[in-house]
Amino acid sequence: MPYTNKIRKTIKNLEKLSEAQEMNFDEEIASLEQKITQLNKREPDKWKEAKNKHTPWERVKITRSLERPKPNDYIVNITKNFIEFHGDRLTADDTAIIGGIGYLKDIPVTAIGTRRGKELKENMRVNFGMAHPEGYRKALRLAKQAEKFNRPVLFFVDTPGAFCGIEAEERGISEAIARNLYEFSDLQVPVFTIITGEGGSGGALGLTVANKIYMMENATLSVISPEGCASILFKDSSKAEEAASSLKLTPYDLYELTIIDEIIPEKDDFESKPNETFKNLEKILYKDVSQYMLMNTKKLCDQRYEKYRNIGFFEMAESNNTFSQTTKPQPNIFKKIGEMFGFK
Repeated sequence: MPYTNKIRKTIKNLEKLSEAQEMNFDEEIASLEQKITQLNKREPDKWKEAKNKHTPWERVKITRSLERPKPNDYIVNITKNFIEFHGDRLTADDTAIIGGIGYLKDIPVTAIGTRRGKELKENMRVNFGMAHPEGYRKALRLAKQAEKFNRPVLFFVDTPGAFCGIEAEERGISEAIARNLYEFSDLQVPVFTIITGEGGSGGALGLTVANKIYMMENATLSVISPEGCASILFKDSSKAEEAASSLKLTPYDLYELTIIDEIIPEKDDFESKPNETFKNLEKILYKDVSQYMLMNTKKLCDQRYEKYRNIGFFEMAESNNTFSQTTKPQPNIFKKIGEMFGFK
């Protein structure tokens, strides 16, 4: 695996630096060795054929298809007797967020998702799935309600990002997302996130602090859109295809990086006949929800904490420069961190 080789190289550099400068990196090295163990358990070869079926840019275009099932379709089909709730009890009801209660087979759950439309008029009504602050506050209200009644929480995410208009800024979009990250990290019930389509930046992250994260086979998750990335890095949005490959936004890349936990296969006719895929996802969710509900509260929160604490690693560049412990590290010691993501 390319990522394990990078980690081993980093361990080697840390060992050299530790020996040369008499600095203790034992904790960092142990953490990186644990990361290698985790990656080796993932058996990425079983996904090799599926990964090569489409390029990252092709998956981005599939993800954005209007005919593709939306989070609201997942909620209605996977949770039975679903009842939608409205409002954040502070400002308004954001139509970009759908949330309520229902049953995952025989387990009562709270289901929350970003709402997307399949035609222009509906997309305009729900702001193309871009939530306002009141949308994230509604999600938090429903999640805290779920905690009160000991219901697991299911998030279904498909959004290009949080709404970035002036009214969203005025009502505190950054605070609303940050508050969700803070509160969801310590929620006392099992939390699961399913990335069904686009997972755009903080807009997706505000609903993605979970014990387990699933991604549909043709979904994406990224800090920025390929077009936005190309505009910033290459000063040319037409290089979006190149940017998509560099961003590592496909579920296969994210699985290898241990950011997500499971990839949900899609049938070839998923857009027109999604029921079989829905049933498969329902079966997977039911098994995992049942398992996590048996955990005590402390173990549940600790598992969620450790999941995020162990994501990612840094890569040190080899350098002939030496410095004493009283000298600040040279900036270029971390210059290769971008190469992990494909940037030169």
